[in-house]
Amino acid sequence: MVLDRFGARSRVAALAAAAVLVLTPVAAGCSDDDGGDSGTTQTPTQTQPTNQPANPVAAKAEITKNWTAFFDPKTPVAEKVRVLENGEQMQPVLVAFANDPNAAKSSAAVRAISFTAVDKADVTYDLLIGGQPAIPNAKGTSVEQDGVWKVSVQTLCALVKQSGNAAVPGC
Repeated sequence: MVLDRFGARSRVAALAAAAVLVLTPVAAGCSDDDGGDSGTTQTPTQTQPTNQPANPVAAKAEITKNWTAFFDPKTPVAEKVRVLENGEQMQPVLVAFANDPNAAKSSAAVRAISFTAVDKADVTYDLLIGGQPAIPNAKGTSVEQDGVWKVSVQTLCALVKQSGNAAVPGC
């Protein structure tokens, strides 16, 4: 058997992550006014970068919460569907992985979030197996869909591919 570039442990981690990705909950965002008073009566100008959501702090909190829940083996499949991009279409994949024994050992820790658009973010995370990093500094994406920041299908499919399951519907 030839090991992929990540090694056997990473393959197991990717399989476990793909299984865990099927079980995520939803978080609610909140808004915040970020106005300041400069002591003048100037017309307000846009200080918000165009590649960030209106409230990046709340968005990052929601992304972190949803990613953590998505990779948590205790999160029910129905909740994972709600925090996965196109979750209803991907539900069969999530159900298939729900009974995987490796999924019961997997989790994720979000390390960094960088917005690339008002509705898209790059996410750096550690994929953990039994609390130990199996794939440190993994890269994924989050998308805002229907008012919820979700794990992207692209991220799920990349993990499925790393696990050796190339023929997964929807990927």
